[in-house]
Amino acid sequence: MDTTITDQAVFNDLRCKDCLLRSYHALFRKFNISEKARNEFLNAFDEIAKTQHFGSTPEMQQKLNGVFRTLTGIADAFEAEKSESNRVAEMLYKIWQPRVTAAPDPFRMALRLAIAGNIMDYGAADSFDIHKTIESVMNASFAIDHSAKLNQALRNAASVLYLGDNAGEIVFDRLLVETMAHPNVTFAVRGGPALNDATMKEAEETGIHRLTKVMNSGFDAPSTILKKSSREFLEAFRSADLIISKGQGNLEGLIDENDPRIYFLLMVKCEVMAEKLKVKKGSCIVYNLGND
Repeated sequence: MDTTITDQAVFNDLRCKDCLLRSYHALFRKFNISEKARNEFLNAFDEIAKTQHFGSTPEMQQKLNGVFRTLTGIADAFEAEKSESNRVAEMLYKIWQPRVTAAPDPFRMALRLAIAGNIMDYGAADSFDIHKTIESVMNASFAIDHSAKLNQALRNAASVLYLGDNAGEIVFDRLLVETMAHPNVTFAVRGGPALNDATMKEAEETGIHRLTKVMNSGFDAPSTILKKSSREFLEAFRSADLIISKGQGNLEGLIDENDPRIYFLLMVKCEVMAEKLKVKKGSCIVYNLGND
């Protein structure tokens, strides 16, 4: 199967703009934002869209989040959803952790659970069914599956950098990190509130900081944007032997790096990305650029 991504350099599909716009209209309704603030935001949206040329959807999202915070005074629009996602995921962890331990192939089961956890994304959908998703992912054939290569790479790597994505999801990531049992893993989260992505606050709620080192990227985009990341994060990124990248946002930020150390683990959540990956929307993938 040809898994080469077309048009890697930019994510400039107009559908990305429409998706962003819909997400902010949902926030207007959620917080009952005044008409004045709405209009100011929409004017700023148009200006940012012009200057960004839709070149990086996560970077555009980061700029828009800043405008939204300034106009509304709402520092973390998904704070409640993130806490609830962690709570639900912790309940599921108690059910699935013993099953993973007892499984014939614990790594395979934990990997699938981590990918199922990627559905916990209020930035991509208003609602989701994590129970149904777990059941589906456990029995799914992955559209791109480089998991055997990932398992071998873990054995050979002296250091692993794990790039987290959403709150709630990171509880399943914690289970995968536990199952990997690698002695040198660093877990990275966002540098500040970005949609429902995990920050240090959500990471500490899950206790993952007691399992392994946790750091933030130094930038509050819903992605990993190396040119905007902190020096500390860049040092961790450059020195890692293996990088596990969770979620579509991280894929958008890193796919053009052409770095064979990176393994992308995610559910494909939109038609734009599905077309670029040459898979169907909703597909599960474990994708390594070194296989292209």
